[in-house]
Amino acid sequence: MMALEFSQRIARIPTYPAAGGYAQRAPKVRLASNESPWPPLPAVIEAIQGALATLNRYPDPTNSLLRERLSERYGVPASRIAIGNGSCDILLAAGEALLEPGAELVYAWPSFSVYPHLSAASGARAVTVPLDACERHDLRGMLREITAATRLVIVCNPNNPTSTAVALASVADFVAEVPRHVCVIVDEAYCEFNLLEDPDASIDLLAHHPNLVLLRTFSKVYGLCGLRVGFALCGSEDLPRAVDQVRQPFFCNALAQTAAVEALAHQDAVTDRVTRTIAERISVDERLRALGIEPAESQANFCWFGLGGHDPEQAATREADVMRGLAERGVLVRGGGALGRPGALRVTYGTTEENAIFLDALAEAL
Repeated sequence: MMALEFSQRIARIPTYPAAGGYAQRAPKVRLASNESPWPPLPAVIEAIQGALATLNRYPDPTNSLLRERLSERYGVPASRIAIGNGSCDILLAAGEALLEPGAELVYAWPSFSVYPHLSAASGARAVTVPLDACERHDLRGMLREITAATRLVIVCNPNNPTSTAVALASVADFVAEVPRHVCVIVDEAYCEFNLLEDPDASIDLLAHHPNLVLLRTFSKVYGLCGLRVGFALCGSEDLPRAVDQVRQPFFCNALAQTAAVEALAHQDAVTDRVTRTIAERISVDERLRALGIEPAESQANFCWFGLGGHDPEQAATREADVMRGLAERGVLVRGGGALGRPGALRVTYGTTEENAIFLDALAEAL
């Protein structure tokens, strides 16, 4: 029996390292996917329930109401806002629209695990730049890697998986030096948790840089991971138009659009959730230090820390042993090996109760 013949890019594209624990009975504490520990707001759930009766109709293919509400919230024209089935959808579509064999893509590493998919799927060359000693983006190093072949540069700020952020002034200087024909995507999935500056301060850069894209999501601070809706605020209409050309129609479902529109009307609740997350961030990081662990300086809703040891094989073994010990105690976290750094852990900040269970389990597992 002959096997199916697939395109060469199938062999190039890595499998996304999704966290385990979804298929079996839920663990006691799930801190592996940077989800919100709090469910959607009651008003959002009510809005979703109200939309259920219309599911015999296709969703608005232009996402017009959601883009209008985002325009009102951020002061960016609706024509310069792209919507996606999660921010990953916009990222992958941007790769499809911008990249091809002979082109180059520049990003830091370790960073978000979807970025390698863009070059692999398109046949473009990926140029990765190591993070600095503080686990932050080396923006000067990234600038040095930009060539005439570069089409896309991605800056994840705050960075996933390392939780760190660079100051907006540094990002502004970086964008100003990138050639205008190169698209710069600043992935701001966790920007609401960043205390270095106002999360909306970066929007002012769009007026000066038509090649700039700010990528955001409703998955994290709004607690809508399960519905998958992301958006991009763009310096021009070019990228929204291009990503829509390469995607299937109706890429953002009706319930996701309804939920996102309602969620935007409750910014006080967003502020409250950020405040609670940051309080947990401070508490967890202090207790990690008491265990002899020094986490990276987090500006996100998760922490990142090494487990000791410099030998890669020993670090990987240590990581596996600790993760196994946590899983046996009902705690699910992410191992650094799947995210580009063996011997490290990425742990979402949960509720006070969840964090206490995690920290007690970690002390025992160590």
